[in-house]
Amino acid sequence: MRIAFVSYETVHHRDTETNQRFQSIVDLLAANDHDVHVFCTQFWDGEQGRLERDDVTYHGVSVGPEARASFLLRLPFVLAAARPDVVHASAQPSGQVLAASLGATMARVPLLVEWYGDGGVADDRATRLAAGRPDWIVTPSELVGTWVRERGADGDLVERIPNPIDLERIRAVEPDERVDVIYARRLDDGANLESLLLALAELRDRDWEATVVGDGPERERYERLASDLRIDDRITFAGALSLDERIAAYRGAHVFAQTAEHCVFPTEMLWALAAGCVGIVEYHADSSAHELVEGWDRGFRTTSEDELADAILSAGELEHRDVDETFAEYDGDAVADRYLERYRALQDDRGVF
Repeated sequence: MRIAFVSYETVHHRDTETNQRFQSIVDLLAANDHDVHVFCTQFWDGEQGRLERDDVTYHGVSVGPEARASFLLRLPFVLAAARPDVVHASAQPSGQVLAASLGATMARVPLLVEWYGDGGVADDRATRLAAGRPDWIVTPSELVGTWVRERGADGDLVERIPNPIDLERIRAVEPDERVDVIYARRLDDGANLESLLLALAELRDRDWEATVVGDGPERERYERLASDLRIDDRITFAGALSLDERIAAYRGAHVFAQTAEHCVFPTEMLWALAAGCVGIVEYHADSSAHELVEGWDRGFRTTSEDELADAILSAGELEHRDVDETFAEYDGDAVADRYLERYRALQDDRGVF
């Protein structure tokens, strides 16, 4: 299948959650031997408007991140000339959805829009126009799906497809040493690590060890808080680790605690759950993390430090695992299949073969 991905900015321009998600889908479908093309602003040196990289063809629709007007004007005609089977666009900026919609119409193919929602979903005229154009909208969670519906999208056209993980990679990494509780996230002002530290402080008379993975501007403040709570001798602040190092830590850990206040999809928690961790989520209105543990017998949802502490105790009664096949549906191949099924269904609806 010939797939035209549209993203004014890519992970090669700026490493954001939204761009990471989009690139992961690009790479998955390229790895499954599809003819994958990305239409973006040029991020490579030289005058050549095409770049072949890792089985993906990148097309520089315009040069320079400031060339937005040129990108939006040229995009419909470039897409139509590429003769794709489907157009798959990122939702931001909103103008590119409108331009991609025109290009898909000219090419007589369906338009699917990827709405990740990192940073929220704007409530303006351009966003509402964009929400009404696609033939289908994919979001990473029900939380983002709700935001998009509130901006005018047809709820029947919104589908949740999660971020992918790699179960084979999890199985290939040797488990690290045993630890009772692990937390992993960039330690910034949205990390809300204090909730976990306060819960652990309530359990200081119990026998436990915890690891905090991640670095950031709030790390020193959290280390001081652990010291003030007199639990710093039982918590290891491991700093930033590679993915394989994090997987090893998750396979050795018993509980993964998610307390961040904002999260459109808890990718790190998903890796940990698939690596066998029991999941404990502190509920927040702007976080979708609770969606992963609802109705699951190895997951707990809490709303306070007291409940979090109780959940850690309850989780201790569950068996230790270092891989959980329950999460096979989140594996990259399964996620790629869901996109392909959606593309084909949209083609059938349009009578495109």
